[in-house]
Amino acid sequence: MANRTTANILWFDELHRTDVDLVGGKSASLGELTSATNMPVPYGFATTTHAYREFMAITGVSDKIKALLNDIHDYEDAKELHTVCAQIRQLIMDHDMPASLTTEIKQAYAALAQKVGETMPFVAVRSSATAEDLPDASFAGQQESYLNIQGGDDIVQQIKACYASLFTDRATYYRHKQNFPHEQVALSATIQMMVSSQASGVMFSINVGNGDEKEIIIDSVWGLGEYLVQGTVTPDDFIVNKESLEILSKDITTKNIALKRLPNGGVAEQTLSTQQAKQPSLTDKQVIELAGYAKKIEKHYGCYMDMEFTLDEKTGKLWIIQARPETVWSQKNKQLAKNNEVNMMPKNQEMHVLVKGLPASPGTASGIVRVIENTADINQFKEGEILVTSMTSPDWVPIMKKARAIITNNGGRTCHAAIVSREMQIPSIVGTASRGVAAMDVLKTGDMITVDAKNGVVYAGEETFILADNRQQPAAKEVSTDTEYFAPTATKVMMNLGDPELVEKYEHLPVDGVGLMREEFIWTSYIHEHPLYLISQGKAEKAINMLADGISKVVRAMGQRPVVLRLSDFKSSEYRNLKGGAEFEPNEPADLLGWRGASRYYDPKFIEAFKLELAAVKKVREEFGLTNLNVMLPFVRTIDEAKKVTEIMTAAGLVRSEDFKVYMMAEIPANIILADQFNQYIDGYSIGSNDLTMLLLGLDRNNDTVASLFDEHNLSVKRAIAHLITTAHKDGKTVSICGQAPSQYPEFTEFLIKQGIDYVSVNPDMVKTTKHNVAHYEQRIILDKATGNGRQDQTNYQW
Repeated sequence: MANRTTANILWFDELHRTDVDLVGGKSASLGELTSATNMPVPYGFATTTHAYREFMAITGVSDKIKALLNDIHDYEDAKELHTVCAQIRQLIMDHDMPASLTTEIKQAYAALAQKVGETMPFVAVRSSATAEDLPDASFAGQQESYLNIQGGDDIVQQIKACYASLFTDRATYYRHKQNFPHEQVALSATIQMMVSSQASGVMFSINVGNGDEKEIIIDSVWGLGEYLVQGTVTPDDFIVNKESLEILSKDITTKNIALKRLPNGGVAEQTLSTQQAKQPSLTDKQVIELAGYAKKIEKHYGCYMDMEFTLDEKTGKLWIIQARPETVWSQKNKQLAKNNEVNMMPKNQEMHVLVKGLPASPGTASGIVRVIENTADINQFKEGEILVTSMTSPDWVPIMKKARAIITNNGGRTCHAAIVSREMQIPSIVGTASRGVAAMDVLKTGDMITVDAKNGVVYAGEETFILADNRQQPAAKEVSTDTEYFAPTATKVMMNLGDPELVEKYEHLPVDGVGLMREEFIWTSYIHEHPLYLISQGKAEKAINMLADGISKVVRAMGQRPVVLRLSDFKSSEYRNLKGGAEFEPNEPADLLGWRGASRYYDPKFIEAFKLELAAVKKVREEFGLTNLNVMLPFVRTIDEAKKVTEIMTAAGLVRSEDFKVYMMAEIPANIILADQFNQYIDGYSIGSNDLTMLLLGLDRNNDTVASLFDEHNLSVKRAIAHLITTAHKDGKTVSICGQAPSQYPEFTEFLIKQGIDYVSVNPDMVKTTKHNVAHYEQRIILDKATGNGRQDQTNYQW
């Protein structure tokens, strides 16, 4: 083999990821995928950086470029930068490729044609710079790609155009800001077989919106992927669990146009039929196949990965056409984003949502809007304003860094503009048009707004409780959890929470979420008035807003961790204590067994009050964008009640789905005995051990006379729990517990783990102890099973 360092052409199977100096990041990565993995990669070759430098030296272009760059006075001056870069690009295109290099390129193209069995194959000619795709600098997409090229002469011309694209405004500015000397950057051209793309897209082996390394993001559009990267089309968005490869969510957009190959070369925009525009661009099977590739590629590279793919419309085969290290979350301290959120909610604060979109780069910001429709108006943009545009073109990088936040009509979380925003750590929301309202239709220059780019929501005015302020985060909170080790456990440990004001005190506990948030505390601490009384006074919206604000305070503080809100479970005596309650509440001598929980929700006397709760939940999830909120139904006595209540919820727009779970309290013997039938209406159970024990043993837990008989260790209670877990798991339902037993009795936690419970939700003061206990019991069970010498539990928990 010839000396690789002086070669002008290298084939993919001759390359590895360590060859960045020879062929740039893109070509080196394609070589690695081809030579070291079993990934399906369209074959091709690369011109080397040696060839680029030969062109620059032989033509004398290099010295002329250096002189022009030295004459730039201010890289922040967009006009000056544009003028100089245009001169450099024209300079390159005006010079002929050296004859020897032209011959080698044509010979390589002929060899490729022979290898694939075609006379004149169509190829993609892509730029591959030595500074792009490095783990600490996302230069991806700064240079150009030329698609559906045919013939040796055209390929030579497009390679030269790739050389010129090294000096676009955005690439030149970007290198300057990243402190990469221009003369040290060289360019390779990747010549790769062109796929007839039915659909294309980008995927990340980490959720780039929130840094969740357990999730894979896949964005796809019809046709070629350039319209996704450019932000021209808002893509379909899929989130996949990395471990199980289960599709967690999918957001299918309307994709009216696509960039398609033309039969005789080149590409053109195509308008799609209404039917195709609304269809998913990938099937679930294809999404799962891609996620499997992403998982394997991440494992091979040993870091989070940013990948491109395409679907061949002729064969239905998925191809990987690029893979590079992800550059933001790979380095970012994930705790930084958490520390930058205050999570303070003033009581009775009402928030006005203006626009919603896809969270592209996390963070929060408040400021004045500047709407920019085209590049002619870029110079109007002022430092610290919030940029609003139809799409955040990479050409605008010089002003992007001046923005406090960025909001676009179009684009997806994996478009190039979103990647750059994340790297610059600028809060960014994209694709607002696909969420119902385009940002440019609502936001006007001069508006004061608050951007919650973590959840993809834009609020009117300056909402100080959402904004970052590290000074309000007590350092002691960080020390207590960070310095104490908690072993990972299969059984998740959740937290019970009442008053939302306490979330600031407990949000840093090492919990997997809130397993029980009691809605009653919001009524008693915030609202103070009976829901039916508020309706009678024409204040229904007040109730909805205050409920939503109290709920969102907790949900926001938990970040991506799930929160389970138990819907209202006041007894009549407790409701009567609220203002106006006496007018609507009966007098019940035994209200623990009276008009409570689900039996109120469908009752004509109370259903309008229940609808207020549902409206508040919907507002938190859909308007505030806090989709980690789920709900739980308390005290459901019959199967018919479960059916009626879930039908009311569905009518209100709260439909069970992959990202919205409806749980049920298991606190009545009927819930245990008929669990196989309740399963059809819910996603799981939370055992209310207090009421369950009371009803199994037939005693009033509030009656001191029989208090000594109240025992959650009773065999009847344990048998009921064991039966529920077995029955629920048969239908794929989860089981947790939110009663007092796990908080008070560690040995009860051991019993629950042995039965296979999914979650344990305990009081905040018992979280750390329970985390350690759960780890200990799980390890004990594993050790006992491995050795066969463990202590045997003789208790029979069979039903």
